[in-house]
Amino acid sequence: MTDRITATARICSNCDGFPTVRVTLGGRDRRGHLRTISAHCPACHGTGARPTRRPLPTLTGVSA
Repeated sequence: MTDRITATARICSNCDGFPTVRVTLGGRDRRGHLRTISAHCPACHGTGARPTRRPLPTLTGVSA
């Protein structure tokens, strides 16, 4: 019997799954390290995945 495939999270279309990047500010500090800041994707807030847009439909009014 084959293994069941679990549903994967939806990858954010804005960042393509790479939610956080390091951006250099230019120049180096006194120790010689690059000055960088981290920037997070504004759509997924740094998670890399987007929630589904609408909830799954539920059955209402069905009696067993």
